[in-house]
Amino acid sequence: MTFLRKNVWESGGDWGDPVLWYARGVKALKARALKDRTSWKFFGAIHGFDPQLWEQVGYLAQNEPPPSNADANAYWQQCQHGSWYFLPWHRGYLMALEAVLRDVIVKANGPKDWALPYWNYFKPSENLLPPAFASKDWPDGTGDNPLYVEQRYGPDWPNGSKVYVPLDQVNLDALNDQDFVGPGAGANPGFGGVNTGFEHSGGTHGGVESQPHDLVHVFVGGGDQNTIGLMAWPDLAGLDPIFYLHHANIDRLWEVWKKVPGSKGDPTQPKWVKGPASIGEHAFEMPKPDGGKWTYTPGDMGDLSKLDYTYDDLSPPSVTPELVARLRGLGASVPTVESVQRRPAMPPPATELLGATESVPLVGGGASAALALNPTVKAKVAASLNAVRTEAPGQAAEPDRVYLNLENVRGLDDATVFDVYVNVPPGQDPAQHPELKAGSVALFGVRKASASNDAHAGNGLNFVLNISSIVDALHMSSALNASELHVQLVPRRPVPEAAQISIGRISAYRRGE
Repeated sequence: MTFLRKNVWESGGDWGDPVLWYARGVKALKARALKDRTSWKFFGAIHGFDPQLWEQVGYLAQNEPPPSNADANAYWQQCQHGSWYFLPWHRGYLMALEAVLRDVIVKANGPKDWALPYWNYFKPSENLLPPAFASKDWPDGTGDNPLYVEQRYGPDWPNGSKVYVPLDQVNLDALNDQDFVGPGAGANPGFGGVNTGFEHSGGTHGGVESQPHDLVHVFVGGGDQNTIGLMAWPDLAGLDPIFYLHHANIDRLWEVWKKVPGSKGDPTQPKWVKGPASIGEHAFEMPKPDGGKWTYTPGDMGDLSKLDYTYDDLSPPSVTPELVARLRGLGASVPTVESVQRRPAMPPPATELLGATESVPLVGGGASAALALNPTVKAKVAASLNAVRTEAPGQAAEPDRVYLNLENVRGLDDATVFDVYVNVPPGQDPAQHPELKAGSVALFGVRKASASNDAHAGNGLNFVLNISSIVDALHMSSALNASELHVQLVPRRPVPEAAQISIGRISAYRRGE
């Protein structure tokens, strides 16, 4: 049987059958002990576990019996972040929980074809938290709805409590990325992430992980380091029932990406296909409904047609491909992405530092920095952009790309969100210049990535923002002749000193294509 995952907003009303049975299944799993492999809290700990945070939010009693060391070592704290394993690991995680829930639902005389809903916050009027998750009550008025979580503070906290995804802050730009794995080294990390081993808290998040994944987590969770929203912290997020609908949408976007013209598909390297166990690291392991163990690899997850579920909508968005839009903005006549001529690959990849600044603290209402530009590298970028206008119509070559890097971002508050702008005119409000916005950044996982321990060096997180279109516009207006790029960081709410947020370096890299 192929199970159909449906849009939660289009599944038969606020409490349509997929949602109602999800709630009943969640309630059953929440009644099970932490050490039970099929309990709600055990699955939450598979994604991440921090006893101090769990106690702080009331999900761990001081004397609660833990699982065996063997179970904790095999199953807990597996989630893959900052890694090319991010998408396949989470796909298996969803499938495992879905199977456990379905087993409970069928035994309760529920539908045998039940499947996990997904939350497509990009659809008009569907960016609000689904109503069944926002109410303390079941449909009959009983007040113990297991889908309701008190620790969801929303994007406007502390000045508002509505939980929603701000559509001016999230986007689907990652779908424009043709490569699953990017080159790194200051350039694009790829749609799916950078090449790593088993990586529970990696430093550089891939395209779809950074945007929209991280931002949705933080916007739904909200709060700060003292007022903890579950979704905003990786070690707590798996405890919130909305987590799984969010990740079902991210999983759906992986399949959508494969249908976008120009997409190169999943990696074929053995290390990805066979997973980290193939290089002697932790295998991907999940509990089965009977408590047994299911082991899987990324290669097992890559082809949705070979799995037991699909989605009710896998259509890619109708947008002009980024490359075509860039070339047209630079004065080229380019009808389709297929007409773009790629320059021959250069060994090694032509990634060069264009400019950088020293450490920048982020506190209060924001921060700014000036990047001194290397004249030689800047000239290469300009030459690449100029070449576009000299090509024959319909035969334009792909120009250089420029990436802005926020390196070694450290801090204690995972709920921090800020916008990044480039070259806003002095004295003007950045919000009035959306064309100069490089992107939005959510520090989902920053505390864990900043801690130095046996698993992590404490180097923090790295963010890569494609500012090619901004550089194109600067070039066309002759503003790229300046010796500096000016970067502004504008937080969504003031950042307290206690959050200790700092950016180790802001840099810009040229990537020759």
